[in-house]
Order: sequence, then C-alpha cells, then structure tokens
Amino acid sequence: MSLNLAETAEAARPARPASRPNGQWKIDGTAPLNGNEEWKQQDNGLNVRERIEQVYSKNGFASIDGTDLHGRFRWWGLYTQRKPGIDGGKTATLEPHELEDEYFMLRVRIDGGQLTTGQLRVIGEISQEFGRDTADLTDRQNIQLHWVRVEDVPEIWRRLEAVGLGTTEACGDVPRVVLGSPVAGIALDELIDPTETIAEITAKYIGVPELANLPRKFKTALTGHPSQDVVHEINDVGFVAVDHPELGIGYDLWVGGGLSVSPRLGERLGVFVRPDKVADVWLGVVSIFRDYGYRRLRNKARLKFLLADWGPEKFRQVLEDEYLHEALPDGPPAPTPTRQGDHVGVHKQKDGRFYIGVTPFVGRVSGTVLTALADLLEKHGSTRLRTTPHQKIVLLDISEENVEPLITALDALGLEARPSLFRRSTIACTGIEFCKLAIVETKQTATDAVLELEKRLAGIEVPHPISLHVNGCPNSCARIQTADIGLKGQLLPDGAGGQVPGFQVHLGGGLASVGRDEAGLGRTVRGLKVTADDLADYVERLVRRFLAERGDTETFAHWAHRADEEALQ
Repeated sequence: MSLNLAETAEAARPARPASRPNGQWKIDGTAPLNGNEEWKQQDNGLNVRERIEQVYSKNGFASIDGTDLHGRFRWWGLYTQRKPGIDGGKTATLEPHELEDEYFMLRVRIDGGQLTTGQLRVIGEISQEFGRDTADLTDRQNIQLHWVRVEDVPEIWRRLEAVGLGTTEACGDVPRVVLGSPVAGIALDELIDPTETIAEITAKYIGVPELANLPRKFKTALTGHPSQDVVHEINDVGFVAVDHPELGIGYDLWVGGGLSVSPRLGERLGVFVRPDKVADVWLGVVSIFRDYGYRRLRNKARLKFLLADWGPEKFRQVLEDEYLHEALPDGPPAPTPTRQGDHVGVHKQKDGRFYIGVTPFVGRVSGTVLTALADLLEKHGSTRLRTTPHQKIVLLDISEENVEPLITALDALGLEARPSLFRRSTIACTGIEFCKLAIVETKQTATDAVLELEKRLAGIEVPHPISLHVNGCPNSCARIQTADIGLKGQLLPDGAGGQVPGFQVHLGGGLASVGRDEAGLGRTVRGLKVTADDLADYVERLVRRFLAERGDTETFAHWAHRADEEALQ
C-alpha cells in the first residue's frame, strides 16, 4: 500500500454539511485548525533530532525552541519532567514552563517487549551514568529513565542504537510502541508467534514522515497467546490470535479502544486477518486515523471518537474499499482466556526449558537492578527477557536446575516470582514525582499500601488476584477504569480548610480474562473517595466485605457491580 498523501487533496473532497469542520484531511482538507496542527505541518517532529544533536545538546537547555521543547521532542521519546516541590494543587494553574524542570524523562522503545541481556545492561548503564539510577517499567513494555540532560541525549542515543534499541516515536502524535505477547515464540500453548509481524511493522512504518503526523497518539497490540496478554481492548488497533475453522490460525481485528478521561473499549470488526496481511491491515487502520481522524479539538482526536461516530460496519467498509482494496473474510472471536496473562511464576517453554515472570514493586526498578539482572541471567545460562504490559519482567530459557537458584537470587533484587496477590496485581503510573500532569504521588503510595495489605491479609485466602491500579491524574496511564480497584488521583478536603492527596474510586473494571468473558469499565459511586493515607484501610475493608458476601464462584468485579453502595464505602 502506498503512503502517498495525494488522496488528501482538496479537489477530491466530498461536500460536508454546514457544521464546523473537524479537521479530517480527506473531508476538510489539510489546513490546520489549531496550534498543534500548525507546528506539526510547519516542521515534522522527526526533524528535531538534528537540532538536538547539533544545537541543543551543545548549547544547553536554555537554547531549546519552545515549540520543539513542548512538542517535537516527544517524537524522540523526550518529555520535560516535573520540577521538584510543586504540589498537586498547582498542576492545573501553572504554565508548562513553570512546572517543568531542566531535565527530561526519556522513554526507551521496546516493541514486543523483547530484550537481550546485552541491551538490558546498556539501559542500566545509561540509567546509572545519565539518569541518577532511575528506571521504571511502564505498562506499555517500555523503560523510562529520568533526570536526563539534553547535553547527554546524543550519547544516550548512540549507546542505545549500537545495541538495536532507540527512542524513535516513543511519544508524540505517532504510532507508539507495538505491544506484543511477552511469551512470543516460547509458550507451549501459543497459537502463533507474532515476532516477525511486529518486526515488519516497525521496520517499514516507524520513523517515516508519512505517518509521523497523526491526529493524536496511536497504540497497537498484537498477540498470538490465548491469554490475550496485551490489553488489546484499550488499544487503537489490536490483533488477537484465533483459530478459524476453515482458514486456520490468524488474527481477530479490534479497533478504537482507549481510556483517559473518556474511556471507550475497542470493538471487533468481525474480520479474519491472515498473518501475512497484518502489516497491510495495520497500515490501513493507521491511515484511516491519519486521513479521517478528528484534528480540530485534541480532546476528540483519538481514533475511538471516529469509531464511535462511524460504527464498526462503516469502519470495516472504508478499510476494505479505500485502503486494502479487497474484502477481508469474516472471522470468529477469540475464545475467552483460560489462564492469567501477566505470566508471573514459573512456566514450561515449548523447548522444555522454563520462563519465569517476576514482579517488581509497581514497575519501579533502577539502573543498578537492571544491570544486576543482566548479570544474573547470564550467570544462569540465559540471554533473553521480556517486558510486559503489566509492569512485569519475563525471563526466558531457564534450565530446570537453574529455576530455584535463580528465583532465590531474584528475590534479593526485589523481583519476586511468587509474589502476594496484591503485589502481583498492582500497577502505578509515574505520578507527581516526575509527571507535570499528576496531582498526587503514586509509586510510593501504592508500594506502602501493598506492604500493609500483605501484613493485614496474611493467611486470608483470596480466590483470585484483585487488581489495584493507582493513577496520579484523570488520564488513566495506569488503566484505572479496567481494574478491580482503580484509583484516580485528586486532592480531597482535609476537614480543616486544606487539602490532602487522595483518589476517586472505580470498582469492578477489567479486560477479558479468566472468569471474565468480556471487558468492562469500572463502576463509580458518587462521593466514593479515599485519602492516600487511608488507602490500605479502605482496600482491606473492601476485600473483607467481598469475601464475606461473595457467591461461590463470584469474582470481585461481579460483586462490585452488584453490591449496594454502602458495602463499597
């Protein structure tokens, strides 16, 4: 399929009613309708790399053009981080330059989560040398570093790219990292290995100017594993392995998922995508977003809003007629998962060796831990690992005799293969420590709550993991609407005229999983909020009520949706 943008010419536009244009290139033309669209057209975000290398890294932070700093830098995985000491009450009142420090968050792009120990060691060394030993595993399989100076960015890129990594389009209005099954190519029960397909998409289409000006970010998920381990329902496009009764193994196509302040679950288009057609179909979907996505208002610019207006039938028709120029066969939905998709614990590989999924505390690690992990893996005969969409790490190719010694050594690094249910199922976003959008602290708050819950609920049998997702603002980077217990950061009255950090509570959300046939958003109860200091008390109270009131096979999510409001307080 051609990436030519000639089809957006104004001469070919169909007539639009007299209502205000939405900035859809194929309907309204490409004239920019807001400031973001203007600077994206004036100079492609990819072009800022040369200025970073040749100008900004040599002349320092003060030399950076404001539009580059707050816009184009994101195309290369760079955001300014929050200045220390600014409380959450000022997040919405200060300008970006007042909130930001002269340091950057740097996001290392890890498509499919696939890493070697050599690559991991380089990331760890970069963290230690240039990032004050910071490192966070994200819930999109990336690794984020902090305290990065613009002067050091070219050398960081050189080291990353020397081992096959990079930061290209890790942020920005572009195709972000491609989520892939962390057990691709190794799991006994895998239907198909998507590794080559992910590589094809990234090699052809990441970093190309024709796809580097989308209405907003574009998120992709691709899995061949029956646990559906890539949260496909909340991505702009998702491919989920399915066994077609006549056509064999391929993928079920989902589009239009996304959370943030206007959550919407993706929908099936009802088609079957052959493995050799995935890259073409992916390009078709992202091109629809580029050409028909809403660009006038950024809060309406995600693909989910276009799908909501079009519906899956029209979306499929446009995809087939205008972009693929062929019909896709109808296809069945993938079966409900029969096992948990975070891959924590010890599991046998198809080659007889084992993979081990380990849990750090809410994704927080360090450069020291990453380099030590690389050494530890190599000492135990492995050179491969994976990051996951659940802030976990999966270690591959472990021989049976090395499993238990490795688990013992991992415990000393704070990476548990047999964590408590709460440690296993808790994730947290970056929070106010580094994020300019955050209102409250998240990482330490979640860690403290989990440690307390492990003590208070020790010996109590919980029938399944109860997910606890902690977010520092309304944007849902930690997927609060699809957690059993989702917490949206906000400031709450302290009863004495002041404010304290706290959370609005969402209950009973989740994606398709063991015990849940389909995804659903959490329930909100008017006035149901909890302070950060009371978080452990609240979760303990909620879990004990669930255990006392649940039916024989009832999940927490089902109970939370049927329970009286009083029981959820």
